[in-house]
This record gives sequence, C-alpha cells and structure tokens, in this order.
Amino acid sequence: VQLQASGGGLVQAGGSLRLSCIFSGRTFSNYDMGWFRQAPGKGREFVAVITWNSGSTYYQDSVKGRFTISRDNAKNTVYLQMNSLKPEDTAAYYCAADIVVGTRSGSYYYRSAVYDYWGQGTQVTVSS
Repeated sequence: VQLQASGGGLVQAGGSLRLSCIFSGRTFSNYDMGWFRQAPGKGREFVAVITWNSGSTYYQDSVKGRFTISRDNAKNTVYLQMNSLKPEDTAAYYCAADIVVGTRSGSYYYRSAVYDYWGQGTQVTVSS
C-alpha cells in the first residue's frame, strides 16, 4: 500500500487548505482512513477519521467545526478540508489507513498504533 499526501502550504490565520491523500496498492474501500498531525517537538496526534463507507466520522475536539474529512472511493482519495486555520494547527499532517475488521468505536481510532499504513507528511504552516 502507498499513501501520497499533498495540499499543504503556508496560509494566514483564518485561511483554508484542503489536504488530499491518494491510496494505492489495495482495495481502498476495505480501509478506514485517518489524518494525524505532528508539530515540532510534539508527539503525533489524531485529527480525524472516516470509516470505509463514509458512515462515520470522528474528530479531535480542537478541530471540530473547522475541519471536515471526506473520501471518494471511486478516486481512492481521502480529503481533509481545513477552515478557520489557527497558528496552533501548524504541523506535518499524515494520512493513515486501517483495514476494516469488525465494528470499532470512535476512541479506537485515536491511537496511531492501530493504523496499518502511513503516508509521508505534508507540511501545514499557519502564520498569525
């Protein structure tokens, strides 16, 4: 499996960016897809996840109402629309894939260890 993330950049506070992550090598719809981020000197933290059929989404509290995760299974792509960006959103953003096995609750997805595959990071920098 390969995950190719893109869409990062430099934006002023209050601005928007849309991240994309293209999945290849397996059947995309067999995977729940997540976004994580890592700021300099900090650990990797959960941002959002979307289940294989877009039936459920979960968000970190700090991004609720500002970020929207979506996917297009026909294009093997997951998106993260980020609005009202803040300087504290500055980080490298990573997409990740977790193969679907049974039904999981929201908190299951918060742990980076459950994900099977990771993309390279795309840098988001928000200036004040």
